[in-house]
Amino acid sequence: MILQIETPALLFGATSLILLAYTNRFLTIATIVRGLKKTYKEKQNDTILLEIKNLNLRLTLIRNMQMAGVLSLFLSVFSMLLLFLEQQTAGIYLFGMSLLGLLISLGLSFWEISISVNALRLHLSDLVEKEVK
Repeated sequence: MILQIETPALLFGATSLILLAYTNRFLTIATIVRGLKKTYKEKQNDTILLEIKNLNLRLTLIRNMQMAGVLSLFLSVFSMLLLFLEQQTAGIYLFGMSLLGLLISLGLSFWEISISVNALRLHLSDLVEKEVK
């Protein structure tokens, strides 16, 4: 198999946009956590603690998503360097590893999204119950 130097470069645009989306998620959740912490100090509520625990897990997942995404981009650039230096076999393996890093990042993103959706459903469950009654 021959890998052209342009092939790893295809990941640049996608990875950059994914990392931007992850950063936006992180900043949004960080703002929510700060607000919930302030609310918890005013009125100590177990529900708020559960929400903060959930958000803490999501922050951990987002950090890992970002790390896997950055690793993917790094390995992609490194594979381009190896291809430039005519190290075809090593370049192919590193590009494969960069694809694996991107796959891990996307898998973690899927997990984080599912946690987010479940948390929102739980948060809205009292409104749904009122509507049914």
